[in-house]
Amino acid sequence: MNYPLVAKLLGVLCWLMGATMLGSVPWAFPAMGVAVEFESDGCYALLASITICLAVGALLRWIGRNAKLTIYRKEAMAVVGLSWVLATVLGALPYWLSGTSRGYALDDPAVAVPMSIADCLFESQSGFSTTGATVLTQLEVPALVPRCILFWRSSTHFLGGLGIIVLFVAVLGQGSAGKALMRAEMPGPSKEGSQERMQHTAWNFAAIYVMLNIVLTIILMLESMSLFDALCHAFGTMATGGFSTYNNSIAAFKSEAVDYTITLFMIIAGTNFTLLYLALIGRPGIMLRDIEWRTYIGGIAVATAVILGLSVGIYGEFDPNDSLAWFKELWVGFRYVLFQVVSIITTTGYATHDFDEWHELARALLFLLMFVGGCAGSTGGGLKVIRHVLFIKILGMEVERSYHPSVVRPIKLGGQVAGDPELKNQILLYFGLITFIFMLSWITLVAIEPESTWSRVGESAENKLIDSASAVAATLNNIGPGLGTVGAKENYSNFTSASKMLFIFLMMLGRLELFAVLVLLLPGFWRSH
Repeated sequence: MNYPLVAKLLGVLCWLMGATMLGSVPWAFPAMGVAVEFESDGCYALLASITICLAVGALLRWIGRNAKLTIYRKEAMAVVGLSWVLATVLGALPYWLSGTSRGYALDDPAVAVPMSIADCLFESQSGFSTTGATVLTQLEVPALVPRCILFWRSSTHFLGGLGIIVLFVAVLGQGSAGKALMRAEMPGPSKEGSQERMQHTAWNFAAIYVMLNIVLTIILMLESMSLFDALCHAFGTMATGGFSTYNNSIAAFKSEAVDYTITLFMIIAGTNFTLLYLALIGRPGIMLRDIEWRTYIGGIAVATAVILGLSVGIYGEFDPNDSLAWFKELWVGFRYVLFQVVSIITTTGYATHDFDEWHELARALLFLLMFVGGCAGSTGGGLKVIRHVLFIKILGMEVERSYHPSVVRPIKLGGQVAGDPELKNQILLYFGLITFIFMLSWITLVAIEPESTWSRVGESAENKLIDSASAVAATLNNIGPGLGTVGAKENYSNFTSASKMLFIFLMMLGRLELFAVLVLLLPGFWRSH
């Protein structure tokens, strides 16, 4: 392991973090139109955090001052894994230093509860991993959550959207290191290329990502959002993160236009950015021919139709004597269901309706959608649609081999043979590993979380099993909200610190495709040879 090189690259990452925090400082001033009065605690916390980021970055750069920028796969994986650990710690500083409160005490609504270290790390990792799970219960009270800290919270989505390392490569340029870093960080199966092509790809992805954030911000402002809200929700949408500035998420705006706008941009964010680039340069036909994208859109359509059929009749009350009552109910239901299906499948986690009120089978389908995810090469988390497509193809091949053992068929995607001979084993291994981690984490959470967590909030401890499964699925797949005690109108504030640390680990696992995190736990990975 080339430790000086790893330290040198992590040092630049610290500087990038500090520079991003600087963009949150102006929101502490009333002149920006959000803070009622100067938010001294939030402003000074951000400035102190920036100073720490610069100091840590300088120290790491000094340690790696003589390192040559020739990075191999082991160093790339170390940089990627450690960068997310480092980002989580540094990103937690503004919450901790500002004394941000997660909400009011359950037994005394007049007493604010400050965020613990576990809370700060949880919120930070949730932002960078674009999970959108939160422990903050009073987002609309500046005395508890300063506006500048709330903006930093959404900024972590912006940084984590395409991946810190992708932006790192695109903006700063890392020469021969770019290829290895991009290959280690980009979520989902992807093709490799030359180091020049990898850096060019990073630039293209970053440019498209920034452009879409700007376009969405402008549209949301035209739909009557403030600049602050528009920026925060654009970051949450394009990063498929889900952090909002309101307790009721997107439902707080009560706007059909906002709902459909964010739905459209969530679909775009869940699309492979390579396809978006090709569409922008005049080759949209490739997107329509792409089997993953067609499956992705088809899955959204089918899930929306099924859930709408199951839950029609609960979205609003209309005059039964109105001849258009059924149509109005269907239209309102379509708006809510489409939004929620897209929000879950893209792993964004925004909400416009309390889906815990929906039909049980509809909720079960939403739970299954948590394990789908967006397209490979998108900002969406989860297993990715392409893995499900490949898994079904592999399953079909294995069934055929049971009665035609001599037949050998290559795996094809879009009529072309998938080139990697190890692809089959990789897909099966990934599904097996996700299942194992989910089951182990579920059992662990059930074991360590006391039943008082449910009784404190007026829930039945009988829901512990399904709520725990939902919480694990929602964090492992970077969804955010789950079912029951972590549903659309709930959060993770009532869980113990031990459970929150488990969720932090799961969020990082889900965002980094498992192996970039798991290798950090192997002693052999850190040996020099």
